[in-house]
Amino acid sequence: MIRKFLTVAALTMGLAAPAMSEPLAKDVFGQFRSASQGPAVSIGFYSKGCGQGFVQLPETGPSWQAMRLSRNRNWGHPELISFLIGLSKAAQQSGWKGLYIGDLSQPRGGPMLSGHASHQLGLDADIWMLPPSSLTLSPAQRESISSVSAVARNGTALSPNFNGGHMSIMRAAARDPRVERIFTDPVVKVAMCQMEKGNRSWLRKIRPLNGHDYHFHVRLSCPKGSICRDQDPPPPGDGCAEAAEWIKNRIDPSRVKPTPPNPNYRHPRSYRLSELPAQCRTVAAAP
Repeated sequence: MIRKFLTVAALTMGLAAPAMSEPLAKDVFGQFRSASQGPAVSIGFYSKGCGQGFVQLPETGPSWQAMRLSRNRNWGHPELISFLIGLSKAAQQSGWKGLYIGDLSQPRGGPMLSGHASHQLGLDADIWMLPPSSLTLSPAQRESISSVSAVARNGTALSPNFNGGHMSIMRAAARDPRVERIFTDPVVKVAMCQMEKGNRSWLRKIRPLNGHDYHFHVRLSCPKGSICRDQDPPPPGDGCAEAAEWIKNRIDPSRVKPTPPNPNYRHPRSYRLSELPAQCRTVAAAP
């Protein structure tokens, strides 16, 4: 703890130090067990930032359970917590017992020790595709239980695990004005495109992304009073044709033209503390 304080204090006071001797941001933010005090503020960008005044999603509620409690990633901006509780109630109206809610953010956001590149602003949440069978799971059970895939093994069709509740819940989330976008597997997106017979405007927020068949990822826009940056808006239209192209490319990978890797890309886990927005150093130094 003394070493942590001295390291952060040196950085915040501007003491000179070679770049490689600075701590990795993931090591600084990954060790906090509680949020910093002060008004709730999301700082920076979804994959390069932090947050102040986060609150913890209660481990269990009447319509949800937070999963994988050992990770201590059930923290977020109060706007995210309010959204998730509301969505869990909508899940009950859709025929589910509620929601199993996966990773949000760390207590002060920032890059994580493992896993996500984003989830740094307290505005991202992973929601399991597994409809809850019980909302009284013990902490140990929440470590061992796994979600289920909404996509068949061949990656081109829905699995039997998908049901109308998935669509109803994602539609309710997308219609919330606080939501910027929702990431899910392209197979799920195409299926919902085919199922929707009414107003299709909400489908624009549903964005196809690989690795999102066991959960869907909800991202909120930057809340009022924060100093964060939103993503560029999704392209116009419902995005259904784009999602269909993803599936065609899975069937025939030769359709995909190789894209050279970006030589400037760095995973957020490689960022030094000084490379995050300056306000994040204040958050890291706060009690």
